[in-house]
Amino acid sequence: MKDKIVDANFPRTLDQRVYHLGLRAGEVANRIITLGTPSRAHGIASYLDPLPAPFSLTSERGFTTITGRYRGVPVSIVSIGMGYPNADFFVREVRECLNGDMVVVRLGSCGALIDVPVGTVVAPKGSIAVTRNYDFDFTSRGAKPDGSEEPYRTSKPVMADPILHSALVEALKATRPPDITTPIVDHTLNASADSFYSSQGRQTSFPDHNADLIARLKAQHPDLATLEMETFHILHLASCWDIDAHDGSATPPPVQHAATSPSISPTHAPSMQTFIPDVAESSASHTRLRPPPRIRAAAAQMVFAARTSQDFITPEHVASIEAWTGRAVLDALVGLPIERERLHDERGSVWELVDTDMDTDAQEARTARR
Repeated sequence: MKDKIVDANFPRTLDQRVYHLGLRAGEVANRIITLGTPSRAHGIASYLDPLPAPFSLTSERGFTTITGRYRGVPVSIVSIGMGYPNADFFVREVRECLNGDMVVVRLGSCGALIDVPVGTVVAPKGSIAVTRNYDFDFTSRGAKPDGSEEPYRTSKPVMADPILHSALVEALKATRPPDITTPIVDHTLNASADSFYSSQGRQTSFPDHNADLIARLKAQHPDLATLEMETFHILHLASCWDIDAHDGSATPPPVQHAATSPSISPTHAPSMQTFIPDVAESSASHTRLRPPPRIRAAAAQMVFAARTSQDFITPEHVASIEAWTGRAVLDALVGLPIERERLHDERGSVWELVDTDMDTDAQEARTARR
């Protein structure tokens, strides 16, 4: 991998890898599951087809991407960790590695604000953001010390893509094992917080002024059901991505800087698609597709903690819920039709199917070109 960064505006290495995820074109598919932990990513990847062998890459920044095929359809599984910033890296950097439509399902754990058992799966219709108000005087011993600022701010709801949401709910219902009796909940709202502690109403030794936060959130949104840290940002970026509104006139300053190298699984060569246009040129290619490409996003959330009863899920229950929901999300993604012209080119990609009848010399030559 080349070790220079060539654009301070959107950092990319000379061999066209994005800076934080470490990916380049042809290593991430149009249909994507994103989740928090690498172990969950590898668990879901066990369902992928054996051929082509799944591609796996872990960046120096801790992002893990596994790309292969499920029932013959290209799909990627991306572990991003926690929080708005990592969700932002994921959506923006994958979007610039990908031509055509981008379809994303966030599969994660959550806390429940409604009276449901742990192990319940919630597919929220939308999400609100809950953010700490940095203008509030948290050192004051009294609430609202200046009489005007609230300690936490909430956004308007942003909605999941309705088509993907419906496909996800149907897949969850169709694949639920008979031994799992916890409910599937939809038509509720999620709240994504910028902190696991203060913005979710948890009590620590810090003066967070959040003892009544959950009650206030429920009063504002009676259909609020779950709390976590990523869904809102993914839905928000998906809903506001409009390639026709992009201003590509600015010229970013060049910069050279040492880059970090991703760890690519030795069982799979990297993508042969070594070039992808810069942000401005990529935007121009997107605008030639009509209707223009879009980002569809939805979420499924596994209730690991019940905030009403303080119950927490057992490891054994986690394993069974993750196995079911992982396969259901894959089914929902591959069942969603995308026209061929709206898919990323397979030639040279890590999910390209190589003819098994190809003679040995041709296979060796193709491998050398990688």
